[in-house]
Amino acid sequence: MAGTIADTTVLSNFAHVRQPALLQHLFTPLFVPASVLAELDQGVRSGLVPKCNWSWLEVVSPTQAESVEAEELMVDLDRGESDCLAVARARGLVLLTDDRAARHRGTLLGLEISGTLGCLDMLIHEGLLDLLQANALLAEMVAHGYRSPVRSLGKEASGA
Repeated sequence: MAGTIADTTVLSNFAHVRQPALLQHLFTPLFVPASVLAELDQGVRSGLVPKCNWSWLEVVSPTQAESVEAEELMVDLDRGESDCLAVARARGLVLLTDDRAARHRGTLLGLEISGTLGCLDMLIHEGLLDLLQANALLAEMVAHGYRSPVRSLGKEASGA
């Protein structure tokens, strides 16, 4: 997989199950704009997201051109998704997001996109989790508010 950038949705799902290290095993480095870290911090401060160690994330600053594109994307996206889309497009990165609007916009921009289900699927294929473990994490994520299109992993999760 090419370099990867994540928005808050995927990170918070792994935070809810206290497993950010699983993402670290898959993506080294995993890029995030500062706006995504700010969203995570706000979630922690408001009690919506458990505090986790994200010090291993690689923070990227959008260039001037990326910032201009991100501003244009903010019509229907928030700052984190907009920054991720602009940086992913400019730098040829894979985008990790579960946000429907961001996924739609990313598809229109020709980006390669994955999300929480795709990460869980990759963890199975890499041998870091078995199907039972991945399904248990998925169930816990759903219990914490993740609106998954599937209730269990298998063939339907491939490439999600």
